Amino acid sequence: MEKKPELLVTPKDIEAVNRLFAAGADAIVIGEERYGLRLAGEFPREAVKEATAIAHNQGKKVYVAMNALFHNEKVDELADYVQFLHETGVDGITFGDPAVLMTVREVAPEMKLHWNTEQTVTNWFTSNYWGRKGAKRAVLAREINMDAIVEIKENAEVEIEVQVHGMTSMFQSKRTLIGNYMQFQGKNLSVEKRDKERNLHLFDPERNARYPIFEDENGTHIMSPNDICIIDELEEMIDAEVDSFKIDGLLKSTEYMEITTALYREAIDLCVTDRDEYEERKEEYLKKLEEIQPENRKLDTGFFFKETVY
Repeated sequence: MEKKPELLVTPKDIEAVNRLFAAGADAIVIGEERYGLRLAGEFPREAVKEATAIAHNQGKKVYVAMNALFHNEKVDELADYVQFLHETGVDGITFGDPAVLMTVREVAPEMKLHWNTEQTVTNWFTSNYWGRKGAKRAVLAREINMDAIVEIKENAEVEIEVQVHGMTSMFQSKRTLIGNYMQFQGKNLSVEKRDKERNLHLFDPERNARYPIFEDENGTHIMSPNDICIIDELEEMIDAEVDSFKIDGLLKSTEYMEITTALYREAIDLCVTDRDEYEERKEEYLKKLEEIQPENRKLDTGFFFKETVY
C-alpha cells in the first residue's frame, strides 16, 4: 500500500482542535501572532499546552508557528518561547528566520524544524540546504506547479509539505497600511488587532475579485481572491509520496473546516486504498466543497497546473 500523507489543518481555537481531530486531521499548526504569521486563531501558552495534551492523547501531532521574521527586540524572547515549547512536548516548530534555527540548536536541539517562508521554497536545492542546516521538513511555495512538486519530492532529503486547500498570501508589509489609510482619510477608525473579523476587502472590478486584507502585529496582509482546492487531483502527489497535505483555515469558520477536513480525509484514504473508487467519487467531493464555499470565493487549482506568474 502507498504511504498516506499527513493531513494537517489550522484550527482557530481549542474547540476547533477537538472537532478537526474528530473529522480526521492528523496534525495541527497553531501559535500566537507574536511569533507566527497568518494563523487561523490565537493560541497563548496555556492553549498550546491544552492542544498538545489533546493531540497526544489521540496519537496526533502539534506544530507551532514561529515563521515571522524577527527584529532585534524579539530575538531575546525566542529562547524562552522555544524552551516552553520543548517542555510542552510539541512535535515541531515552523520557522522562516534563521534566528529560530540558531535558538533551537542552542535550547532544544532535538526539536523538529519545518522550513517555511511561504514563497521561497521553490526547488530541491533550497529544501536540502535547510535540511542540512537542521530542518526536517520543507513547506513548498504555493506558486509552483505539480511537476515541480513531484521533482522536488524525488530529490529532497527532507519531508515535503504542500498546501492543498484554502487561501494563500499574496502580499505582506510590516507597515500598518490600513490604519495609515484611515488616518489619511481623516477617519477616526483605529484598526483593532482583531481586524480579521472585520471582513475588509480590496476589490478589483475588472476581474470581479475580492482580496481579503487584514492587519496584525506583523503588519498588513493581502490574501488571494480564490481558495486552492485539489481534492480531485491528489493522485500525483500521493504517488510521489508527498509527506503532508495542509488545509489552511485562515478566515474560515470551524464548521467549514470540519466538513473540509472530513472530505479530504475520505478522499486521501480512498486515493491510497481504492484508486478506482476515488476516481469515481472525486467530482462529488469537489461539488460538496463548492456548496460550502463563502460567497465571492471561488475554488481553483492555484498554480498546480500552470506556470508561476509573479
